[in-house]
Amino acid sequence: MKDSQDIKVWDPMVRIFHWGLAAIFVIAYATEDELMTVHAYAGYVIIGLLAFRLIWGFIGTRHARFSDFVRPPHEAIAYVKDMVALRAKRFLGHNPAGGLMIMALLLSLLLTTLTGLVAYGVEGGGPLAGGLSGAGEFAKEAFEEIHEFFANFTLFLVVVHVAGVILGSILHSENLIRAMFTGKKPA
Repeated sequence: MKDSQDIKVWDPMVRIFHWGLAAIFVIAYATEDELMTVHAYAGYVIIGLLAFRLIWGFIGTRHARFSDFVRPPHEAIAYVKDMVALRAKRFLGHNPAGGLMIMALLLSLLLTTLTGLVAYGVEGGGPLAGGLSGAGEFAKEAFEEIHEFFANFTLFLVVVHVAGVILGSILHSENLIRAMFTGKKPA
């Protein structure tokens, strides 16, 4: 399709956030045990990105706002059923399942970073070290396990998200991955 038939949907801030978060999550996940300083700084960047996205979800452009894509769970479930039946309605912005996935990813990443901050603080590192260091081995191991669970759960959500993007691209004959790079979708 020609660019003249494309509509600007994803603003540069959403696209930078999306790909930046993906890259930093990969770095954080890959450095979990071996490079703790890199892992911790990646976590701090993720917290900053999440804070930005929360703000942008209220003041950003139309399709960046939560009000544009956050729908009740029953709408997301109905959309997934329609998608499986190959009759899902096309949305210019995020569809109801995509909106639910965004919220699940943001929540899972928030829980991952918060539990990581606490675990790191219990170990004597990071901004929470002063209040948490010396909390004991049980607390250290408990928060490390919870942190690891949410990191792995986030990875699972990412896989489901990518599968949904691929299926949506096929179902609606549009390249959603390209759209997240260019910001444009077919009219």
